Amino acid sequence: MATLSQSITDALNGQIGAEMYSANLYLAMSAYFESLDLPGFGHWMRVQAREEQAHVDKLFGYIVERGGRVALAQIEAPPLEWGSPLAAFEAAYDHECEISQRIHDLVGLAHTEKDRATESLLRWYVDEQVEEEASVDRVVKMLRIGDNQPVAMLMMDRELAARPAAVAVEQV
Repeated sequence: MATLSQSITDALNGQIGAEMYSANLYLAMSAYFESLDLPGFGHWMRVQAREEQAHVDKLFGYIVERGGRVALAQIEAPPLEWGSPLAAFEAAYDHECEISQRIHDLVGLAHTEKDRATESLLRWYVDEQVEEEASVDRVVKMLRIGDNQPVAMLMMDRELAARPAAVAVEQV
């Protein structure tokens, strides 16, 4: 199998940066929720951050295995505050939609370059993004229904605390 083209390598390195930003964003959201005494919400976001780091690890391993060079770039600091738990989860949903678009663009590049191995790898990410968007959207919908009522927030906090820890993503 041929090594990765420079354009694919650059695009995958860009995705590593985006996934690292995602992990930092979710850790910042976790800290925000902890500051509101919503440890279940904080736990949910820490699990999400670990999943994003696993996405980084998978891309890192793939680039190395295909003879490319991983090039890490500076990661922008995420926000520290959101107007409400709903605003934080809406921001998370918007972010996941942006990540989905990045993945779709990567699939298009791999297809154009006839890099079937990278297309195959990226199919996993396409499927993962469907799950990611749905998971965050579910919480957004619950928050809207709960309308920031204290009892609803406590019930949601308890439910989100039960989210199982992320399972390590298979290495390539």
